[in-house]
Amino acid sequence: MTTFLKQTVLVSAVFLATSAFISCNTSATKTGNETTIIADNSIPISTDYKEIIYQKPIVFIAGFDKGNETFYSNARTYFQEKGLKVIDGKYSLEEIIVWLNKNGNQQPFSEVHIVNKSNPYKGMNLETVVRGDKITSETLRKTITQGTLPKLKDVVNSNSKIVFHASGLVENKELLKTLKDAFHSAENPKVVASPYHTIFGGKFSNHYLAQPYYVFYPTAYSPGKMDLSKEIAKKYPEEKDIDWYDALNNEEERYVGEAYTTQFTIPVKWEFDYFNTDNQMPKFKTVDDVMDWIESQDELLSELKKYNVSVEKFRWNWSVKGSQLVIRGRTTGLCVLKPLIKPYGDLKHVEPDTSNKRLYALK
Repeated sequence: MTTFLKQTVLVSAVFLATSAFISCNTSATKTGNETTIIADNSIPISTDYKEIIYQKPIVFIAGFDKGNETFYSNARTYFQEKGLKVIDGKYSLEEIIVWLNKNGNQQPFSEVHIVNKSNPYKGMNLETVVRGDKITSETLRKTITQGTLPKLKDVVNSNSKIVFHASGLVENKELLKTLKDAFHSAENPKVVASPYHTIFGGKFSNHYLAQPYYVFYPTAYSPGKMDLSKEIAKKYPEEKDIDWYDALNNEEERYVGEAYTTQFTIPVKWEFDYFNTDNQMPKFKTVDDVMDWIESQDELLSELKKYNVSVEKFRWNWSVKGSQLVIRGRTTGLCVLKPLIKPYGDLKHVEPDTSNKRLYALK
């Protein structure tokens, strides 16, 4: 009897172990007293991931220095010392896009840097197409619409960056949007620019950024640095760290973070032909007459508004030849630059990091 019970227990144990093994490979659904066994026949699906190999960052030096200028040569030296490939001689957006299309090599570019000296008042010093107009939102949009600008092929993707080292570009939102359209591709790259001024070849850093402040006067008719310092202080009341008079008399950064001043001019030229018109040519006797007439012309005021400089800040003159009236204006801009410095630690410039959203805007 004892032997029989041991055998019975042994058989039951084997049966239970077998049932447990089977249940691990099946799923059971019970409805009332019925049990339905569903076999698990799932097969693992293998997914192939294609690794994207990017080309190294490249730099277009899209301009050349004139006279004693060193902006482009300093930029070239800076990027070459970083080991980046530098492309010279491409002075239009057309040439840049054509070069990218020819050298894509079925590998997307990681970063494309475009160095171009500019400011928010004079615009970019880069042509739309070879020997074409300088880039503005209007001229570039016209070029895109007419189809004269080549289209960018699949040489970039959504992780690629087109970085513009062009001062004041972010302030011109319409131009930045148009530039993004110019680099439209199957996968649109990010267009990156800084709201600050881009400086190459500084006394204390090879590359840094600076906050700009502007004041204007009619060319050759400066009211003097004292009056200009009062005017710019009134224009930027939130800036308390700059001694404006000292800054306007300072042409370089003598110590890290010191504000200094650069200068530029904005010329304006308008031509009017009254030969085939019923309008009468205005008669000017004084410069005040010219300014009064300009202020009565909505189209001219709209053009000056793009510069954000008032009529009285220009030096005006006019000339008449036959049925043609020519009006010229010129203003001088003083740009006070305050270098960005680290808020802690040793006195150093902030490193221009294109992935830092506080320093660069991504569109």
